[in-house]
Amino acid sequence: PEDGDVAEMTGTYGDGSSVYPFGLDPIWHVAANELLFFNSFKMKLSVIFGIVQMFSGTCLKGLNAIYFGKRLDFLFEFLPMVAFAASLFVYMVVLIFMKWSINWNSRMLSATCLDPASDGWGSVDYQETVNGQTGVWVECDGNGDGTCTPWGYSCQGNDDLADKCPLDFGGSGDGCQPPNLITSLINIALAPGVVDEPMYNGQAGMQNLLLAIAGISVPMLLCAKPYFLSKEASTHHHSHDEEEDDEDHGLGEILIHQAIETIEFVLGMVSNTASYLRLWALSLAHSELATVFWEKAILSTLNVNWFATFIGYGIFAGTTFGVLLCMDVLECFLHALRLHWVEFQNKFFHADGVRFAPYSFKQILKDAGSPN
Repeated sequence: PEDGDVAEMTGTYGDGSSVYPFGLDPIWHVAANELLFFNSFKMKLSVIFGIVQMFSGTCLKGLNAIYFGKRLDFLFEFLPMVAFAASLFVYMVVLIFMKWSINWNSRMLSATCLDPASDGWGSVDYQETVNGQTGVWVECDGNGDGTCTPWGYSCQGNDDLADKCPLDFGGSGDGCQPPNLITSLINIALAPGVVDEPMYNGQAGMQNLLLAIAGISVPMLLCAKPYFLSKEASTHHHSHDEEEDDEDHGLGEILIHQAIETIEFVLGMVSNTASYLRLWALSLAHSELATVFWEKAILSTLNVNWFATFIGYGIFAGTTFGVLLCMDVLECFLHALRLHWVEFQNKFFHADGVRFAPYSFKQILKDAGSPN
């Protein structure tokens, strides 16, 4: 449209002609909830990137243990770490993709009371499967207030959402209401077995199982490796007082080191995931800066005259190059470097290898001339 204030969809919901294979639909830029949608989307995307990269770093730790033949590290560090990360954080990514892939228009419509004589009755948006039938509208017996849900429930006027929803997943939402993922994830630990807005059947039981796996992996990560190391050490020592003191000292060091390793990993998974939200903040700041530059330098001068537009374009080009293409690119580089060095590499890199020695003819001749 010429005025730029109205955008009409050319295809129905879910139709291939209205889905972009990459990027976001431009219709969001004229939507009233544009900022709310983009904030939510970028926040979830940054969490996905962070968890995938951190989990990859944990997998590199396992590959290092295999390469260097460290059996205890693989069995009692890598495997518990993978179990802890997968049961809580990879599960968070699964929930994000599930929420994106579910047709919430259809689910919410299935728990909506409608008049069978209204224009909305029989909408193609309803695609739920009830009693083996998908997308079939069933008119109720009208024993309530005269309205029905699409699957044939007679509304009484004061029905709960759980009564009107045909999915029966439990909780107050019963599967027909999109959940707040942050609340759902917090409640995995704070309210085990309670899922107020489930997305699939048996979600409460599944989350209890994942919480139990995470709970078991932490003491295994903390205690298993020191225990087996102490058993191995005891087989190589004789029963002399001096050697027993050395053994006790070595076991204490092992326990302290393993406790630090456990605390860093468990708390680090939480803090590092939050650290990846800097990607969301950077994207939000840069997009808002670009919008301000465009509106103030270009749009505000277009209706004045050609000279004002010429000056406005110069300001727009200068600020875009200086702020967005120079300063912000450097800022993004520094943040990405920090995420690689701190959040990613601390999962597998310990800096305990061989000190780098540069090639030197002088040192070679000196070593060759020195007597053995």
